Amino acid sequence: MLKLVLLAAVLAGLAAAGEARGTGAFVDGVRFVQYTDESTALEEVRAGNLDAYYYRIPSDRLQGAGAREGLQVHESTGGSYDILLNPAESDELNPFSSKKARFAINYLLDRGLIVNELMGGYGVPMASNYGPFDPEYPAVLERVESAGIRHDPGLAREMISKAMEEMGASVQGGLWHHGGEPVSLTVFIRSDDPVRRSIGEMLASGLEGAGFAVEREFGDLNKAFVLVYGSDPAELRWHAYTEGWGGRSAFVRYDQTGLAQMYAPWFSNMPGFNSPGYWNYQNEQLDEITRKVYSGEFASAAERDKLLAEATEIGVSEAVRVFLAAKIDQYAVGGSVSGIINDFGAGVPTRFTPINARAPDGVLDIGVKQVYQGAWNPVRGLTDSYSTQIWGAVSDPTVFRHPYTGLAMPVRAEWDVRTAGPDGRITMPEGAVTWNPQSGQWEDVAGGEAISAVTYSILPGNWHHGEPAGEADLMYAAYFLQEWGSEDGELTSDPEYTPQAAQSADSVAGVRFLDGGVEVYVDYWHFDEGEIAAWAAPGGSMPWEIYAAMEKVVTDGGAAFSRSAANARSTSWLSLLVPSDARKVLGALEDFSSSGYVPPALAHAVTAEQAEKRYAAAAEWIRQRDHAVISDGPFELESYSPESRTVRLSAFGDPSYPIERGRWSWMEGPRLPYIASVDVPAVSPSPVRVDVDVNDASELAYFVRGPDGAQSGKVDASGGRASFEVSGADGARQLRLFAVSDQVQRPDYHETAFMVSSEPAPPAPERGPDAGSGGAPAFEIWHVAIVAIPAAAALLIRRRLNSRGATARRP
Repeated sequence: MLKLVLLAAVLAGLAAAGEARGTGAFVDGVRFVQYTDESTALEEVRAGNLDAYYYRIPSDRLQGAGAREGLQVHESTGGSYDILLNPAESDELNPFSSKKARFAINYLLDRGLIVNELMGGYGVPMASNYGPFDPEYPAVLERVESAGIRHDPGLAREMISKAMEEMGASVQGGLWHHGGEPVSLTVFIRSDDPVRRSIGEMLASGLEGAGFAVEREFGDLNKAFVLVYGSDPAELRWHAYTEGWGGRSAFVRYDQTGLAQMYAPWFSNMPGFNSPGYWNYQNEQLDEITRKVYSGEFASAAERDKLLAEATEIGVSEAVRVFLAAKIDQYAVGGSVSGIINDFGAGVPTRFTPINARAPDGVLDIGVKQVYQGAWNPVRGLTDSYSTQIWGAVSDPTVFRHPYTGLAMPVRAEWDVRTAGPDGRITMPEGAVTWNPQSGQWEDVAGGEAISAVTYSILPGNWHHGEPAGEADLMYAAYFLQEWGSEDGELTSDPEYTPQAAQSADSVAGVRFLDGGVEVYVDYWHFDEGEIAAWAAPGGSMPWEIYAAMEKVVTDGGAAFSRSAANARSTSWLSLLVPSDARKVLGALEDFSSSGYVPPALAHAVTAEQAEKRYAAAAEWIRQRDHAVISDGPFELESYSPESRTVRLSAFGDPSYPIERGRWSWMEGPRLPYIASVDVPAVSPSPVRVDVDVNDASELAYFVRGPDGAQSGKVDASGGRASFEVSGADGARQLRLFAVSDQVQRPDYHETAFMVSSEPAPPAPERGPDAGSGGAPAFEIWHVAIVAIPAAAALLIRRRLNSRGATARRP
C-alpha cells in the first residue's frame, strides 16, 4: 500500500497543536460588504476602511505616481471572457444555428484590441477554454493554432454571408431578410462590467456591419440567470451573451471538468442546460471524449493529452463558446494586512486568504462585487464566484488543491491509496456496501471488485451547531451521491446535478465505514494517485439532517436544487442563506422531529433519540440566525443582511476544531518560474539557435510555427539555461516558450517572431555607449501583454500569467 500524505510535516503537528486548536484562523471575524463600484472600493482600501477587495481593480486606477501608495497589489489570472452563442434551431431563423456563422465570430472580434485597450494590457488573448497560462495548454496548443483564428472582419462577413445564403436568407436594403422579415439578433450585454459592456458593443457593431438588425439587451448576472441561462434557447430571447468566468475556486493541475463545462452538453452548462422540455444543444462526440477525461478512462498521460486535444479541437470548431481573452486581475489589499495568499486559480479570493490573513483590529473587512447572486445550497447551488468566495471560509473540504502545483492535498483527512489500475482489480472486503436506489437499502458487495481503493482518516470535529460529525454524515453523503446520481429516479433527480453526479456514482463499487473514517472502492484510475484520492473523496459539507431536510423540501416541490430544475418546475432555487427557504428547511426538520423520522439510509446507524438531537440543534440554529448554512470550517456564518448587503462570519471557536492556526502560512510567497532572457537572431539561416535563461524552472517547452509547418519540443531547464534549434525553409517564424517548474505549475510564457533566411542579414547598426555586449541580438522582455504581432517582426513579447483552477464560476 502506498501511503500518500501531502504536507506531512504540517500534518504531523496536529497532534501537538495544543491551545491553538479551536481557532483555525488568525482573525476573530470577517465582514463581506458589497461594493459594486471598483473605484469606490479601491479608495476604501486605501483609506483603511476595507482590508481587501475581492474583485479586479481597473488597471488605470493603479497607474501613475502614488497610485499604489499604502496598498499591496497582487496580480493573478484564472478568469476569462467569451461569447456564448445560442445554437438553437427554431421556427424563426437563427443565424447561430449554423456552425459556420458561429465560427465566424472568431474573426469578427479583435482580441488584441480587447486585451490592449479594454483590459489595459492585463490579459492575454485565447481561442479555447485553455489559454497560455494553463498547465494543460501545451497539450492543446497545436490543435488551437491550426484553427487559424485571427482578427479578419472581412473573412467573418464572408463566412456569415455563405451561412445565411445556405439558410435561404437574402440581403435587402443592406439587411439580411428571411421570409420577408429582417433577421434581428439580441445581444445580451453585461452592463455591470465595463470590459464586457465594451465587448458587447464591439460584437453588436460587428454584427450590424455583417447585415443584421441588432437589439442590445443590458443587464447583470441576475438578469442573465433568467434570460440566458433560464429560458428555452428555441424561444430566441437571446442570440449572444458576453459571458465571463471568475477565477476558479482552486488551481488544478489535471483539469477534469473544464472541457466538459465549456463544451459538452452532459455537464449541463451548454444552451438548454439539460432543462426538461427545452431545446438542448447536443454533441455526442464531445460528451464521449470529455466523459473519458472526467472519469479517468485513459491508460497514460499521453493518452489523456490526446483526449484533451481532440475535445478542444471539436469545441473550438463548434464555436458555441468563443473564447476571447484570459484576465490578469489586480487585487488591492491594505498595507497593514499580512498573510495574503494568491492562489493561481482563485487569486487573492482563495479560501485560504481569510483563514491565514492577519488584520490589526482582529476583524477582516472584505469588499465584494456582489454579496449575493444565484443560490446557496451544497448540491447545485454555489455556482457563482461571489458566493463561493465566502463559502470557502465556512466549509472545510476533505481534499483541496495545492495553490501552486494544483495537485490534490488533504484538508480534513489523510489518505492511503491502493490501485491495481488501469487493468487490474482489487477485491472488496467484508463490510463493503453500496446504496441501491431501486431497492432503497444498503446492499452487501463484499467479494466484488474495483480498480482502486482509498482509505480516508477524517480529522474529527463538531459541526457549527455543536453536534459532532461522524459516521452517519459520511453514510448519508454516500447515500445521497448514489440516490441523486441515479438517472432512473423521478423525485430524486435534478437536470444539472444528476448527469454530473452519475459519473462519480457509477464508478463507486462500494464503501466501508470505519471508526474515524471511510474506505471507498472505485472503478477509477489516474497516473497521479492524488487524483484518485480526490475522485473518491467523501462528500457532505453539511450535517446529514440538513441534507435530509433539503431533500424533503425539494421532493415536496417547495424548491429545487438547481436553477434549471427551478425554472422547469416553476419553483424557487433553494438557497439556505435566504430566510424564506431556511424556514422551509426548518419546517422539514420540525416534521421529522414530530414524527420520530429516521432516514432509511441511516436506519441501522442512528437511533430516533440521536436523530432528534440533530433535528433540535439544526432547528435552533435556524430560529436564531434565520439561515440554514451549517458547516464545519474555521468560520461560521453569523448573519446575512440583504439591506446592508453584508455577510458576517465569526471564528468557529469550538475546541474540537482540528486544524491549528497558521497551518496554511507556508502558502505565502511562492518562487515562480521566470524567463530571464532570450537570445535569438532577428534574421538567420537555418538552423536557428535559441538560447533561453530561466530562473526557478525545471523544463522549457517551445512551439514554433512557420511556412512549412510547426515544430515543438521540450528541453531541460533545471540548470538555468535551455537551448534548442529551429530548422526549415526560409520564411517568418513565430515562437512561443513556456517555462514550468516541478514545484510551481504556473507556466511563464513569452512570444517572439524571427526570420529564417539564407540571405545574409543586413549589418547591425552601431551601438551607442549604453549598448550591451556584442554577438547575436537579444531582445528586450516586455512586462505587458501584447498581441497580434506580425509574423516577421523581431519583437519579443512577455506575458506573465497564472493558471486556471477548478470549475470556473460565473462572475
